[in-house]
Amino acid sequence: MLIPIALCSSVAVLPYASGCTRTVLVPESSPIRIGPATRARIYVMTDGEWELGANCVEIPEGWYCVPPSFAEER
Repeated sequence: MLIPIALCSSVAVLPYASGCTRTVLVPESSPIRIGPATRARIYVMTDGEWELGANCVEIPEGWYCVPPSFAEER
């Protein structure tokens, strides 16, 4: 009888043990840093215009992403 009670109690606690974390994209005023194993489609500058690439590429861990206001337009 004790084992089913312990099992039910641990199953009820499991969702709380996983850690309730929430990630939000930071505001325009702050850059973000890329985490491990990040893959995304990226824009590239072609003939003075931004063009979305067709393929996903791996972005190296530790690279920074900054909002457009941090970069100069050509």
